[in-house]
Amino acid sequence: MQSLDCIMQVMDLVFRALADPTRRRLLDGLRAEDGQTLGRLCASLDITRQSVTQHLAVLEEANLISTVRRGREKLHYLNPVPIHDLRQRWIAPFEEPRLRTLDAIRRHAEEQPMKPNFVYVTYIQATPERVWEALTSADLTGEFWGHHNVSDWRPGSSWEHVRTDGSGIADGGGVVLEADPPRRLVMTFGEAGSGAGPDASTVTFLIEPHQDIVRLSVTHENLPSDDDAEAVSHGWPAVMANLKSFLETGHVLPQAPWEMHAHLRG
Repeated sequence: MQSLDCIMQVMDLVFRALADPTRRRLLDGLRAEDGQTLGRLCASLDITRQSVTQHLAVLEEANLISTVRRGREKLHYLNPVPIHDLRQRWIAPFEEPRLRTLDAIRRHAEEQPMKPNFVYVTYIQATPERVWEALTSADLTGEFWGHHNVSDWRPGSSWEHVRTDGSGIADGGGVVLEADPPRRLVMTFGEAGSGAGPDASTVTFLIEPHQDIVRLSVTHENLPSDDDAEAVSHGWPAVMANLKSFLETGHVLPQAPWEMHAHLRG
């Protein structure tokens, strides 16, 4: 059985080999047509024969390719085992459940007929970092939204829309699909406990610098019905107006936060 140090040394060679785009192109070429000669591989790349030979030597050292001599020719074959081992070592134990969930959501969304969408854009005198903090801080969302948005905001993590009365009751939530602070946040949005089901609607916040202010776009997609689209068409402008007032003045609008929130319970 290989020791951990030995396994890590082998993986280091694989990572080094895959880090170069030319070597990845060579592997792609062998995946498309296995058993190619050096001359055939050189024909698809705009580099010297010597450079291709050096790249192939790195791939062979990492066991990503194997070679067989037939007469005067040397044929190169793709060996996918190290890539499989890399996946099993670095991806499957950590992210496979999340990746399966996200992939299922995206595939289902692509297969479904178009559903109502809603887009809202506002401009806020603040920094992108401050807007991101306001959208992801449990304390700040409690101020302007009337509910705490609670999550670690990592892709694949759940988030909850928790009441501010201390009851711990969540009236909505979903799953974080993308998080690229302070630029882009994508999450499913539904009733409490609905998670990331294939029918969940999706909300995207896009935060863009606009001279000295911020352009904030909210896109709510895959809404279940026209009635839901009508509801969020009132809810999002109210919540975003409250956010804008809170960041620019330190105060929310006179309208009660729970009235604004009533349109956005998922």
